[in-house]
Amino acid sequence: MATQKTKNGQVAPKSEAADDLRSLFEDGLKDIYWAEKALTKALPKMAKNATSEELVAAINEHLDVTKMQIQKVEQVFEILGKKAQAKKCDAMEGLIKEGEGILEETKPGPVRDAGIIGACQKVEHYEIATYGTLASFATLLGEDEAYAILEEILNEEKEADQILSTVAESAINQEALQGDEDDEDEDDEEEEDDEEEEDDEDEVATKPKKAAAKKAAPKKAAAKKTATKRK
Repeated sequence: MATQKTKNGQVAPKSEAADDLRSLFEDGLKDIYWAEKALTKALPKMAKNATSEELVAAINEHLDVTKMQIQKVEQVFEILGKKAQAKKCDAMEGLIKEGEGILEETKPGPVRDAGIIGACQKVEHYEIATYGTLASFATLLGEDEAYAILEEILNEEKEADQILSTVAESAINQEALQGDEDDEDEDDEEEEDDEEEEDDEDEVATKPKKAAAKKAAPKKAAAKKTATKRK
């Protein structure tokens, strides 16, 4: 559905659009609630396609944390006196699709693992930004209990991001780089083999010509002597 705009180019708000900070806060909770639930389905797929045991363990560990975070977000809804409700998060949907695309565009091994880490960290950065904003809103609204829970989740997301960085930098990124260097070496060897084959073919093709030239030499000499005698 196309975005509706007013005559001066501003985006026209929907009928249920937030008109105060509390409404914006609650709307953000609905978004992240949907996002966390979506991640409980996406993370197992990432773990299944990862090769590094360390990476698999990190993803599975965060999956357990994510399930707990869903319950924590539900607690925030309860504190606000609202029913826990999920609203489709376009940003998280896009990040999950991008992560699936990484799996299709990489071969299993260090390169795919590096891609998985990158995709997961994009998710973490989105969550860090979201929970940071929600925690700030909770403070302004005087929702201290909600703030404490959101701040706790925020710190968990930061920790998960740091763990992924450590896993990447400890071995996976270097192994992915080594894979590129090995591919280059193989390409160089293939080029050298092709050049050697071409040289061999040229040499084989030259030998009959040299042999034919040798056979023709006596005939030319005899013809030259005959021509000399006639003179």
